[in-house]
Order: sequence, then structure tokens, then C-alpha cells
Amino acid sequence: MARIIAPIESRANHAIMLVLLSQLVLLVLDVSAKWLSVEGMPTTEIVFARYGMHLFLLLLLFLPVTGRSLFHSNNWKLEILRGACLLFTTGLNFLAMRYLPLTVTSAIQFTSPLIICAMSGPLLGDKVGWRRWLAILVGFSGILIIVRPGTEAFQPAALLSLGCAFFLALFSILTRKLAGVDSALTQQFYAGATPVILLAPIAFTDWVWPSQPISWVAFAVMGAAGLGGHYLNSVAHRYATPATLAPFSYLSLLYLAVASWLIFNQPPDRWFILGAAIIITSGLYIWLRERSLHKSRTSVDAAAER
Repeated sequence: MARIIAPIESRANHAIMLVLLSQLVLLVLDVSAKWLSVEGMPTTEIVFARYGMHLFLLLLLFLPVTGRSLFHSNNWKLEILRGACLLFTTGLNFLAMRYLPLTVTSAIQFTSPLIICAMSGPLLGDKVGWRRWLAILVGFSGILIIVRPGTEAFQPAALLSLGCAFFLALFSILTRKLAGVDSALTQQFYAGATPVILLAPIAFTDWVWPSQPISWVAFAVMGAAGLGGHYLNSVAHRYATPATLAPFSYLSLLYLAVASWLIFNQPPDRWFILGAAIIITSGLYIWLRERSLHKSRTSVDAAAER
């Protein structure tokens, strides 16, 4: 069967809508994982179940349509590296959820746009000027406000969330590199298969089945939410760059704050609100600066063509 890989396009508004929708879907994933962590299910099992269901649904729904082309990649090494980054992102996030409120884990994760900006030079060839470096430093000060190292409120698990943000940034950059190289479905296959294969030797050593009906629901929907959310995210990256899309994912901070309050009785405190505001402001400044530079480059290119 012939493979049709959609090319990279510039449709920023369409990409932004897809990212906002993906954040709503991924909210279900985060809440389900947090619920199972609170219940005491091992982190390796939660991660394995999340990607096992992801892979099962992908093969069930799309393999009959795509055939073996689903498995064919034009850069399988990059796909596997991307899948490994996603595994580390998810594993560190789920482990941090065991000790921290969703508001804290999500706020620290949202330093990933700052990390993307910092890594875009060596990995994507972008030039990062002093203004954006300053915004990156200010953004990381927001993390210090939230986690308050050196005080009794500090939780070492915050370092897990920071590691999650790093791998999330790398995952986002690799997603952009694979846009136009492999189809979104092929990307989702490797994103599911890589963690399942890597975790299979240890996932069943301490297996615990859900103990109540709501936990079975959370156990089952994780994979579907992860597949749907990341598929939407992969498609969005075909229409816009990570630097353009990353700031709009901040809306999920609001979703997660509400869910943390209503479901887990962990409302955001004033330190979270202040720190998150600083992180968001820094990310939005980087986005605005990126837009300004893009418009300037476009104007120069247009003048050169004339």
C-alpha cells in the first residue's frame, strides 16, 4: 500500500486549535495517572498500561487501514529516540505525581518551552539572543518560587518534574524534525511501541490490578487519551514550529489546577500562582519575540526576492 506522508505546512491558527484540543484530551491522561498513583499502583505498571493500551488501540483501529506501512519509517533511529524521550517524560511525570500535586508537576513541566528555546540553537540551528536568554532565566526563577528549595516546603520530587520538562522539550523538537518525514500514525506507533518494548522486562515484576471500578476506568482510558492527545499534537507540529505552539499549552495549567482542586483536594497555593505566572509570562515573551523575528526574516526574504 502506498504511503502518503503529509508535508509540512504553515497554518499556525489551525495548529494552535489542535494543540488546545490535545491538552483537553491529555488532561484525562494526567488525572487518571494521578488517581492510580494515589491508589498505590507501581509507576512502571502505570506507564506500561498507558502505552500498552495506546499501542493496542493504534493497531486495532489503524493497522487494517494502513497495512504494513504503519511500521515503515524513513528515520527509525530518530523515531526510537523520540519514543525513549516520551518514556522518560511519562515515567518521571507519573513518579512525581505520587508525591506532588498536579499543579506543581504541571507548572514545572511548562518550563519545557524555555528549554526548547535554549536547545533550539544547537538542535535546530536557531540563534537565541540575549533577550530570550534573559526570559529563560526569569522563567526558571518561577520554578524556584514554586518549589522553594532550602525551605521545609521543598520536595525533592520536584527534580523529577524538571527532568520531565527536559525530556518533553527534546521530544517536542524531535517531533518537529519528524514532521514531513513520517506520518503522524507512524510516529504514534513508535511512540507506543518503544516504551512497551523497553518496559516489558520489568513491568510485570510487581503487578497490581485496580481495586475499585473508578480505578479500572482510569486504567483503561489512559491509553486512549494518550493516543488521541499525542496524535493531535503530532499533526499540530506539521503546521507550526514548537516555539510557536508551546506557549498555548499553558491553558492546561488552568485545567489541571481545577482538576487537582476538585478531584484530589489539592488547591493551588499563592506560591504556585506567582511562580506559574512568571513561567507563563516568560514563555509568552519568548513566543512574541519569536513571532517578531520571524516577521523580520520574512520581510527581508521578500525584499531580497524583489
